[in-house]
Amino acid sequence: MTGPADFDRQVLDAVEDLVPLWFSVVEDVTPRLSPRQILALRAVRRRPELNLTALAEQLGVGLPTASRLCDRLEAAGLLRRCARLGDRREVHLEVTARGRGFLVEVSERLAALLTDALGALPPTERARVEQVLRALP
Repeated sequence: MTGPADFDRQVLDAVEDLVPLWFSVVEDVTPRLSPRQILALRAVRRRPELNLTALAEQLGVGLPTASRLCDRLEAAGLLRRCARLGDRREVHLEVTARGRGFLVEVSERLAALLTDALGALPPTERARVEQVLRALP
């Protein structure tokens, strides 16, 4: 019989096995971004009302780090800073069309790799993986 510690270890092992898939995807797309830059871009796509301070908080980084991340993403044409109407001091972040295309490409490549990896599992095991992943926050 497996206990909670065994289950936790199995989940950790499975996640660690997925990390190389993620790295292989992000190494094959252009422009090449760090995982943190991709997380920043995804965060802005999910919450277009984000400003730099909110992005820094969401990523758990300091304001200067978030600003440098945005500088790099902006230089790559993936993100833009936009002044809010009525208050030019308030700047929000916006993913550009190129940035959205980049995120779609990353997602599609990752989905293809995951489909291959999970396709080798029996249907009951695939269902269990899905159940566990949906239970995560």
